[in-house]
Amino acid sequence: MPARVEQPAPEHAERRGRRVEELLDDMSLDEKLAQLVGVWLNVNRDEGVVAPLQDSMQGEDVGFETFARAGLGHVTRHYGTRPVDPARASEVLAARQRWLRDHTRLGIPALAHEECLTGLAAWRATTYPVPPAWGASFDPGLVERMGRRIGESMAALGVHQGLAPVLDVIRDQRWGRVEECVSEDPYEVATIGAAYVRGLQSAGVIATLKHFVGYSNSRAGRNLAPVHAGAREVADTLLFPFEVAIKDAGAGSVMNSYAEIDGVPIAADTRYLTEVLRDEWEFRGTVVADYFSVAFLHTLHAVAEDAEDAAVQALTAGIDVELPTGVAYLEPLKRAVASGRIEERLVDRALRRVLRQKAELGLLDDGYEPEPSGPVELDGPESRELARLLAEESIVLLTNDGVLPLGDAAGRSVAVVGPNADSVAALFGCYSFVNHVLPHFAGVEPGIDSPTLLDALREALPDAVIRAERGTGVDDGDRSGIAAAARLAAGSDVAVLVLGDRSGLFGRGTSGEGCDVESLDLPGAQLELAEAVLATGTPTVVVLMTGRAYAVPGVIRNAAAVVQAYFPGEEGAGAIARVLSGAVNPSGRLPMSMPRSPAGQPYSYLHPKLGAAGSVSNIDPAPELPFGHGLSYTSFSYEDLTAVESAPTGGSIRCSVTVRNTGDRAGAEVVQVYVTDPIASVTRPLAQLAGYVRVELGPGERATAGFDVPARLLAFTGRDGRRGVEPGEVIVSVRRSAADVVDERRVTLTGPVHEITGAERRLTAVSVERAQEA
Repeated sequence: MPARVEQPAPEHAERRGRRVEELLDDMSLDEKLAQLVGVWLNVNRDEGVVAPLQDSMQGEDVGFETFARAGLGHVTRHYGTRPVDPARASEVLAARQRWLRDHTRLGIPALAHEECLTGLAAWRATTYPVPPAWGASFDPGLVERMGRRIGESMAALGVHQGLAPVLDVIRDQRWGRVEECVSEDPYEVATIGAAYVRGLQSAGVIATLKHFVGYSNSRAGRNLAPVHAGAREVADTLLFPFEVAIKDAGAGSVMNSYAEIDGVPIAADTRYLTEVLRDEWEFRGTVVADYFSVAFLHTLHAVAEDAEDAAVQALTAGIDVELPTGVAYLEPLKRAVASGRIEERLVDRALRRVLRQKAELGLLDDGYEPEPSGPVELDGPESRELARLLAEESIVLLTNDGVLPLGDAAGRSVAVVGPNADSVAALFGCYSFVNHVLPHFAGVEPGIDSPTLLDALREALPDAVIRAERGTGVDDGDRSGIAAAARLAAGSDVAVLVLGDRSGLFGRGTSGEGCDVESLDLPGAQLELAEAVLATGTPTVVVLMTGRAYAVPGVIRNAAAVVQAYFPGEEGAGAIARVLSGAVNPSGRLPMSMPRSPAGQPYSYLHPKLGAAGSVSNIDPAPELPFGHGLSYTSFSYEDLTAVESAPTGGSIRCSVTVRNTGDRAGAEVVQVYVTDPIASVTRPLAQLAGYVRVELGPGERATAGFDVPARLLAFTGRDGRRGVEPGEVIVSVRRSAADVVDERRVTLTGPVHEITGAERRLTAVSVERAQEA
């Protein structure tokens, strides 16, 4: 197991620092470059592509010992490429680490990295809900616990670095990778993302922030499409979560975005990879390349004439490690150094960062001994319990006319209809092992116990008469089963209609990397199925199991109830069933707006006044349901909102509100605090989230939630290009959603413009004080 990512004692840090410099001084150029690349073994093109253009970029599998004869920086996805027994694979990894120690001149072990967005992406490992579900939970504490558990599983297997979290802010829901993102709100992305980082790194595994920066803002929601964003939008919205995760949570690694912003690919952009990350934020970790992105400077972006030119541009800009293998940083970069095209000191700059990270993990210590894990439980009770809690907290009740909860449904007939009702794959995102790797290995079982929603409903409603019809597929357009599904619904007391996505990669799904959409209509013939079932008049509960939000205004308005579940993981079916039965009181809130029009993208609630409806256009861009919306089986009231009358521009705004459970059952309310800057030197959002907290209350109980909102959250880039907090009046409001204002107070920010310098841009977490009484 690697050492924890923590500050070593001064004497250890000094010794490790000397070791880094000694190694660097003793290394040949070949040995240096070997530390700046990974190797991806056991990749068979016939088994399917799991990375962009992998089939054309991978090269020949030359074997570990041949590739690593001068040393090795990273082992790429040792567990996450094929279904391998974890204990046996751990033995192989340990043996390779010993080979590096004993058969290379310098004996430097490699870093092993894996995907871990919804849990360790390895066979038989727990699969948690996707990041939009983290956002829907509004529970960073639970996300941190999940991150720690994921990290513990990885560390037990000898994995040092995880390629998560994704901190892209949702800008266009047509983008297939929305299912990897937390929220459309940068503050929520920052707080949830930082929690995941703290959890993962507390277990000794380096977190990797993705995708730095702008990736989610692509034109028309197309994957790897150009990004056109102004400097202010990048600085104030897109960079913010990364800054928080680095400064507040101490993230150890950053992965570049594939995107190009205003014509400059991030992989070659010194402004972001060095000036922002290193000079302004004082980031000390490593920048690793998204897979093949260095070579893409030549093959996709056409800003480099060949692999050598691409390597020079990327290393100069600040990419330290080329992943997943050494397409550009081995022979091409060697030629560039030998010819004088690039100075060797830039190789040393990257190498020092890599070696320092290895030293901090204890890999350079005398006596380091790689050991296999032995038998390891990757899907044990503790992990499944966390998966269950997060799934339950993330389910959003969108509408309800009283049909929910169903109770025990004794004697009632329940029609369960729809393509996702009896599908295990519908529970998982594209970076789950189930959907990422196993489709290429026919006949291999998932290795985790995960019932379908149909199975879970039969367990949750044992006394109901449950019958099922698929109706149609997710996106096959098959209408032959719609009539039978409608007949079943018509003859039942209640219908549960389960619609949504199938996650996959590069066009093999309706959601996921490379699975973008032109409009936000439900895929295939699902809307026709919904219309047919709703037309029967049978009370219908619609469950949307998706990776993004779809425009289904007719469904939302005509169904008896609608439930949103973002791919909820291996415990997700049971969680949904318990919400429908009433065993669990729903408490999730929308992390992304529910659009009213399938063509109404891009959209964000963080728009200025000019972005709202008005007489100058016939189009109202307002969503069907707003960010932060969610219902409960109980009710809550608010009272006694207080806020300071004034605060300095360099200080904080103290406010509090009392929330009371006015219903007859326990539940959780997500208290949301927003701030509005009505007059500023540049246009500002009509409201922006500035604090939130989940408050668990029993019937009749109340609690006072206090918030210390740093004024720096109101900072923005002014006309002079400087980021600061302006004096003047702001409005603090408590809301049930971005569009549902409960109460508000006016606060005056006093003093001069408070410029946010690199040293002062650290985000202070919102503090919450609870005082409950019956």
